[in-house]
Amino acid sequence: MRKHRLVFVDRLLATVVHVRHGPTHDVLACLFGVDRSTITRAIGEVRPLLAERGCTVSPGVRLRTLAEVVDHLGAGDMTGIVDGTEIRVRRPAAGRKDRDTFISGKSKQNAVKSMARTDGDGRVLFCSPTEPGSCADITHARQLGLVELLADGPAVEILADAGYQGLGAQSGGRVVTPPHRKFKKNAPDWYDEMHERQRKAHSSRRIRVEHGIAHLKNWRALARHLGRREHMSDIAQAVAGLLSHQQIADLTPARQM
Repeated sequence: MRKHRLVFVDRLLATVVHVRHGPTHDVLACLFGVDRSTITRAIGEVRPLLAERGCTVSPGVRLRTLAEVVDHLGAGDMTGIVDGTEIRVRRPAAGRKDRDTFISGKSKQNAVKSMARTDGDGRVLFCSPTEPGSCADITHARQLGLVELLADGPAVEILADAGYQGLGAQSGGRVVTPPHRKFKKNAPDWYDEMHERQRKAHSSRRIRVEHGIAHLKNWRALARHLGRREHMSDIAQAVAGLLSHQQIADLTPARQM
């Protein structure tokens, strides 16, 4: 194996700067005084390592899988919040068979989708591998095994938006979505008021996941990705792990001098 021209700390720093601020490999090569290929190799090696770290929930404790997240919420008797987020990517080349699968039905843009989960305070606990943008939120959740984990695991309340309606019955009522509107026409006045009150109460509890996703999107690599789409799963999970570590560090009291 070829010897690295950058020590591991520099390779790690280059990777973090790349996903946080989005400079090109050429710019990073100039900053570190090496060839572009050296930066490309460094990022390609460090990015999967960051993705495998998982999300930090307390000093020395990390969650790497969705099953660990469910167990963590159940052990602490905490509420989890789940939502899907889209990341814009380059349009696949013409003639590619699965080209249309990357077109999001929601944003009508080329994107990949990831499922983020936070606790009740909006701290990031998990970010899933990505799927093409045409994949529905509820389908993605089923593919990740969320229904089985909730049905067979601890009694955990998971708040979700209307895109996950149907999972509540499949998970024994553990996924809580906005209430269905029973009257589509000629609804009584009392029903409109009650339905709106219930919808706002659910939305006010679920809004914390939107804050967590907003913090994820502050990282340039997740605002819009112009590189290879096959790297997006590692990037999304690496950013989630780095962000969760930062959130825990902000909550840790500074040592007294």
